[in-house]
Amino acid sequence: MPTAGRTVNDRYVTFEGIDFEGNMEAVLVHLRRYIDDPAFANPFWDRFRKRLAGATQAERPVADRLLLMHAHVCYMAELFEDNDDAAALAALRRLEEECF
Repeated sequence: MPTAGRTVNDRYVTFEGIDFEGNMEAVLVHLRRYIDDPAFANPFWDRFRKRLAGATQAERPVADRLLLMHAHVCYMAELFEDNDDAAALAALRRLEEECF
């Protein structure tokens, strides 16, 4: 399928033009405001933080972080919804639509 003139990123056509790093970072900035705050501390997010640090140090950090975030997308969405964080939900939605 030709991509000339295409203005919308579509992962089913090509990954060209999709900013995986930027999309992940946008979500992580929002997520870290919660999971790095002691008021939101719990064993689940503590383990996620450790796994995220491990993924960053992995041989394929982009793929590993993306996989980790994909596996936890429902939990991130719940956290953002519980805190009425529309900007975080929008960033998460973009990550889902373009990268998962």
